[in-house]
Amino acid sequence: MMAALQHHYEPLQVPDLQFILWQHNGSTGHVNQVWPKLYLGDAFTARDKSVLRELGITHILNAASGRYRINTGPEFYKDLNIDYYGVEADDDANFNMSTYFYPAAQFISAGLQCNKGKVLVHCAMGISRAASLVLAFLMISEGLSLLDALRTVSEHRDIFPNHGFLEQLRQLDIKLQDKRRSRMDASKI
Repeated sequence: MMAALQHHYEPLQVPDLQFILWQHNGSTGHVNQVWPKLYLGDAFTARDKSVLRELGITHILNAASGRYRINTGPEFYKDLNIDYYGVEADDDANFNMSTYFYPAAQFISAGLQCNKGKVLVHCAMGISRAASLVLAFLMISEGLSLLDALRTVSEHRDIFPNHGFLEQLRQLDIKLQDKRRSRMDASKI
């Protein structure tokens, strides 16, 4: 019974995660590099082609895509030769962002692996929807825990995913940590 208890991973609860985020004083600018070659930004950055050129952005993940949101899309960027992926997400605690965690992580990973690849992930303000997808990427592709991902990103940019997104990221963290533990246990056999 003791062994079973040792294998269960429980991340911090949402209020504790929010408290940690409130303690950070990162940047509140339009765009920040939060991981090597990975930028988190807002709608202003996404629409400023001169900034995108200057940063060398090759891939854009728009977490607020759609006609009534940040309506850029592949056509908007065709003169920059940018790969585009749009997610029509609402910054609403009841919105299921988790369905986009793996596709977003794959898109970001592919962009970072390209020769001279640099990825911008944005939404309207770059603090909730886009931040959630960047956190999911760090957890899925880079093996960070949710807490480590939050600390890593918030060192470079103020973020504040809504409580629903934080709970979905907590559930992802539990699944990923349990999967890692199972692999480690299997390798010991």
